[in-house]
Amino acid sequence: MAYALLASLPPVIGLYTSLFPVLVYFIFGTSRHLSIGTFAVMSIVIGGVTERLAPDSAFIVNGTNGSLIHDFEARDALRVKVACSLTVLTGIFQILFFVVRFGFVVTYLSEPLIRGYTTGSACHVCASQLKYLFGLTPVRFTGPLSLIYTVVDICRMLPETQVPELVVSLVSLTVLIVAKEINDCYKQKLPMPIPVELIVIIAATIITHFCGLETKYKLDVVGPIPSGLQAPQVPDTSFFPEMIGDAFTVAIVGYAINISLGKTFGLKHGYKVDSNQELVALGLSNTIGSFFQCYSVTCSLSRSLIQESTGGKTQVAGVISSIIVLITVLKIGALFEDLPKAILATIVFANLKGMFKQFLDVPMLWRTNKVDLLVWLVTLISTILLNLDLGLAVSIGFSMLTFIFRTQRPRYSILGHVPGTDLYLDTDAYGGTEEIPGIKIFRSSTTICYTNAEMYLEALQGKTGIEISKLVGAKKKRDAALKSKKEKAEAKAKTEEKTQQKQKAVRDMSNLAISLTELTEGKVSAGLSQGNSAAVTSTNGLSKGQVNSAYQHDSDLDTGCHGDENIYEEPHYGDEEKEGTCGSDVHSIILDISSTGFVDTVTTNTLKNIFRDFGEININIYLAGCQACVVDQLDTAGFFSESIPKSRLFVTVHDAVLHILKKLGLKDFVLDVPCSTPM
Repeated sequence: MAYALLASLPPVIGLYTSLFPVLVYFIFGTSRHLSIGTFAVMSIVIGGVTERLAPDSAFIVNGTNGSLIHDFEARDALRVKVACSLTVLTGIFQILFFVVRFGFVVTYLSEPLIRGYTTGSACHVCASQLKYLFGLTPVRFTGPLSLIYTVVDICRMLPETQVPELVVSLVSLTVLIVAKEINDCYKQKLPMPIPVELIVIIAATIITHFCGLETKYKLDVVGPIPSGLQAPQVPDTSFFPEMIGDAFTVAIVGYAINISLGKTFGLKHGYKVDSNQELVALGLSNTIGSFFQCYSVTCSLSRSLIQESTGGKTQVAGVISSIIVLITVLKIGALFEDLPKAILATIVFANLKGMFKQFLDVPMLWRTNKVDLLVWLVTLISTILLNLDLGLAVSIGFSMLTFIFRTQRPRYSILGHVPGTDLYLDTDAYGGTEEIPGIKIFRSSTTICYTNAEMYLEALQGKTGIEISKLVGAKKKRDAALKSKKEKAEAKAKTEEKTQQKQKAVRDMSNLAISLTELTEGKVSAGLSQGNSAAVTSTNGLSKGQVNSAYQHDSDLDTGCHGDENIYEEPHYGDEEKEGTCGSDVHSIILDISSTGFVDTVTTNTLKNIFRDFGEININIYLAGCQACVVDQLDTAGFFSESIPKSRLFVTVHDAVLHILKKLGLKDFVLDVPCSTPM
């Protein structure tokens, strides 16, 4: 009833909201401890919509004596219509979310986020109830920093505190806390928890009624509660265009609160809450409830905690509470007209103790995981400062950033063999492991995807000590040098061949000239009886000199050309190249990708490049630990080919090592694995 006042609706609407949706959730819900009904923050959000579409200024009318009066009945009737329209639209959104399986968003709600979010929600609930404890009427604030503004306004109004209401609040709060501590201390001995809330409500109502505290001290009480149920009505759809954004926000916030608290109880008591089914349960609860003058519901922190603390273990407890509400509405509602609102506020306060105990998560997370602590703190602060809608969005966004940050900084390691086993562990983290000569086993702690594929390649080169770019560049330079030397040798061979042909032609011409000379000399000697010996001597000297000069020149050239018999020499490699093209004794690399759950296009191309680049420097690459889905995705992406056959895939690292050693004909020292101990 108090939450209905927060929504600017008549108190009896709060009773309706605590009746019909609970029965629907009993059928479709999956949480055993959630109590569906009114919630402070939801009430505040809905109150902002009802006041915007049905403001007080629109219901000022002229009185009988000419004065201006407020038509509260017409205002409340219109606000109920607005609330019902908002509720049915919210339910439709939640059912649509179920159709598109929007429940997956719960996977991004980590436990630190949920606990920080519920703690921030508890702060909002406290701020909404402070005015009843002090008997104040602060200004209603909405939007970011509304909680801060509300607390500041209440602090400003503290001098106006109603002392009687403060005394009632302190007394009832003390009784509630003491009784709950007794329940906690003696829960093993007590047959059932003491129903202190019910006792306090009955006692406060009786005392207020018979002592006349309302008239004497002006205590703020619940007021008239109409008896009976209203006939179902179809919500007015004409308001939809003006509230579609608000309905979407309420649907998201209501689901987030419901699933976060539901997961908290599920973790505590060891059962699973179906996130998609919760969407159906909430959607139907809102849709059906809107026909019975109910406003948007979600799990109530206070009611859920009361239900859990009083021993409720199933939704039957919710049905019983609905029956009590039904009896109250039908028969005994008028008896609670004198119930002080401060009593309702103290009951809410007392049952938030469990939520505030979650502040103890801070030292625990500081010791165990500082990233989760940061998520918890950011969630709490954003929820307090930005309200539940924006606070939830910021919290999920920040949680996703931490996830991305972690995937961007995985742990890369080189694995070594544990002697006597088929295990391969991180050589840096575990002592006693031995690297297999010539084989590097590389593993990443997370999935290889487009966000870290480049980092994976860099880590592979860094851990193995093989810089592909430099080695490939050096290999290309050597190949270019060899090609240039070969081309020079071929050119030199062609030049030599031409020279030899030229020398042969010269020799042929010389031989022909000698033959002609001898023939001429023979004819002259036979035909003349007398000759001039000086002329003959001169002719012989000229002919022989010309021929000898040319021949001697050619002979010198020929000798010079054949001075170097070894035209092409094999290049001389330094010490690095004697050990292998890559400058080390590594001949095989095994990529352990057992942690990879999927591959994208970037990952596929990166693996292709690794096979190609390392293959250029004569290093074989093998894949080990591939999941079946990863193999299918690689096959679909066209990863396998003649250069990358499926024979490079192995189920385990050990299988890949055995294959490499067998292929190289090396001693198989990893086969010495002890047999399992007989059972």
